Amino acid sequence: MTYSQPPRRKRVNLTVREDILQDAKDLGLNASRAAEAGIEEAVREEKGRRWKEENREAIEAHNERIRREGLLLPPPWLDEI
Repeated sequence: MTYSQPPRRKRVNLTVREDILQDAKDLGLNASRAAEAGIEEAVREEKGRRWKEENREAIEAHNERIRREGLLLPPPWLDEI
């Protein structure tokens, strides 16, 4: 049986507002983990934004086809509306 290894971490220097860092310390938060979570969320959001932009034309064409022709397989709950 193999176990996946946790992702490796790298030391970096970041500049953080002093008041935010103090609040994190006062609350017993791990500033590195909090920063990592924030960066991870920013990366996820940016990847999503870029994916939508890269696929905008296909999404618009798909939505137009649905407006024109309707859904191929309408969901059962649609009749209830």
